Amino acid sequence: MKIAVVGATGMVGEIMLKVLEERNFPIQELLLVASKRSVGKTLTFKGASHKVIGLETAVAAKPDIALFSAGGETSKNWAPKFAEVGTTVIDNSSAWRMDESKKLIVPEINGNILTKEDKIIANPNCSTIQMVMALAPLHQEYTIKRLVISTYQSITGTGVKALQQLEKESKGEEADAAYPYQIHKNALPHCDVFLDNDYTKEEMKLVHETHKILNDSSMGITATAVRIPVVGGHSEAVNIEFEKEFEIKHIRDILKKTSGVEVQDDPKNQHYPMPLFAEGKDAVFVGRIRRDTSHSNALNMWIVADNLRKGAATNTVQIAEYLITQQLINVN
Repeated sequence: MKIAVVGATGMVGEIMLKVLEERNFPIQELLLVASKRSVGKTLTFKGASHKVIGLETAVAAKPDIALFSAGGETSKNWAPKFAEVGTTVIDNSSAWRMDESKKLIVPEINGNILTKEDKIIANPNCSTIQMVMALAPLHQEYTIKRLVISTYQSITGTGVKALQQLEKESKGEEADAAYPYQIHKNALPHCDVFLDNDYTKEEMKLVHETHKILNDSSMGITATAVRIPVVGGHSEAVNIEFEKEFEIKHIRDILKKTSGVEVQDDPKNQHYPMPLFAEGKDAVFVGRIRRDTSHSNALNMWIVADNLRKGAATNTVQIAEYLITQQLINVN
């Protein structure tokens, strides 16, 4: 299996390589791909050195799978070129997520809709992935009517520049700003750009991507996305209104049986999910599960995950694993 990692020198690309190594992904030949300014750099994978190559060289090599994390514009321009030579592209940008001809995949939820003909597959937004992991089994059982979401998102979702900004500000130093305001000791109700409806792009991703992944556009969804000075992962407070009556015990039982979800819900002993402990892990952690006392058939949950792993790199690799196990890859 010939695998290309496009955007290998970026924050998510580095985690992709780590996840591929940890999961012992079947690689006969690894192509590390990045922009022209990074070509020639050396990266290490499983103790071996690999030189970074350019996009044109990578396309000519006809990899079987290309894992993309290089930004939307690169994906729009280059994913079709890889697909034309028979490569299956799994893209981590927003470029293809809402394209009706492309599938938006969380393997545990809707991997079964993939076919050999899917040559460009979209990886959802990080905040969407962790949320739908917890929502999908509950929707199947009780049918979700409405969601009210508040997110508390790690600066790592913005990238290296944001990490450097926080580090410098915490030392009292001048920083090259990734945000319009200081992030140290602050909370910005501003993730991505503002749209004409006064919601941010990140907030609307939660709406549209959830509808697409759960294959149900009838549920009402509203969101507020907040950037906080945290590194370990994204946190979400989610209020869920169901069509049907439910028992809290059954909710917990369903989540405990859900692959990829770990329930941490013992508030009397201060046991609940936090990004401090989610960092570096692939699970989605769910806690603070409680009935909404103000509304019948409604529930509150707190959902936390490492946005660079299950929210990005791990989900991408899991899609590739699914394609291989289901024999949906034609080896070039």
